[in-house]
Amino acid sequence: MNQINRDTFSGVLKAWRKQRRLSQLDLAGMAQISTRHLSFLETGRSKPSRDMVLHLSDCLEVPLRERNSLLVAGGFAPIYAEHDFADDQSMAIRAAVDQILSAHEPYPALAMDRHWNMVAANKIVPLMLGGVDAELLRPPVNLLRLSLHPDGLASRVVNYIQWKDHLLDRLRRQIEVTADSKLRGLYDEACHYRMPPTVAGAENTPPTDAGALSGLVVPLVLQTEIGTLRFVSTTTVFGTPVEVTLSELAIETLLPADAATGHALRQLASGL
Repeated sequence: MNQINRDTFSGVLKAWRKQRRLSQLDLAGMAQISTRHLSFLETGRSKPSRDMVLHLSDCLEVPLRERNSLLVAGGFAPIYAEHDFADDQSMAIRAAVDQILSAHEPYPALAMDRHWNMVAANKIVPLMLGGVDAELLRPPVNLLRLSLHPDGLASRVVNYIQWKDHLLDRLRRQIEVTADSKLRGLYDEACHYRMPPTVAGAENTPPTDAGALSGLVVPLVLQTEIGTLRFVSTTTVFGTPVEVTLSELAIETLLPADAATGHALRQLASGL
């Protein structure tokens, strides 16, 4: 089989079609174009128009960052702006994110980029990180490593096996959507993390109570200095973004799964 040239529009288009597990007939039907025309686009015999690049990107649900790459490969300028989260141009994004994170206090909430790196957090998050190896807290803090690495929070996650399976399944689905090679590397790394000795045998731990949502969600059960806390995690993304950085940003919130956790967090926040 010939290697796909991802530097050409034809190669990138074909790679995304295969990533979505679609045949040429499937994609042609979705795009309402002839299979012959799609075949010509994938072999380079035909050159796409700008509108066709965007139309096929929509059909394939290509992320904004990769849509820019498709446009460039097709000979067009990228149309989706991208700003570094730390740049002055991202002040509006940062202000909106900070407002959301602060509104979730006294519950932990943070924002992460497409590679699970933490870019912002509210005042409660640092209080949950006692005992974590300083190396894992060096920026950029990767949340997958922080959660699952033996020198991170792993030794304090009561339901470690359950939580690890949940995070890896989520990462696996993200890789299917983005085809991001860096995420694949992160997945392979995390799969090889050994279970910390302090939670050895956690696979035999009975399911933990998550309050009214027990049996419906995977909780995070964390041992802390203020007791065992039980959380339900939620993920929020911005709707209909047209800027790359914002489209890749996720807000992670840990909500109390029981009354005791909520009370403990309110007591903790009162001391700030």
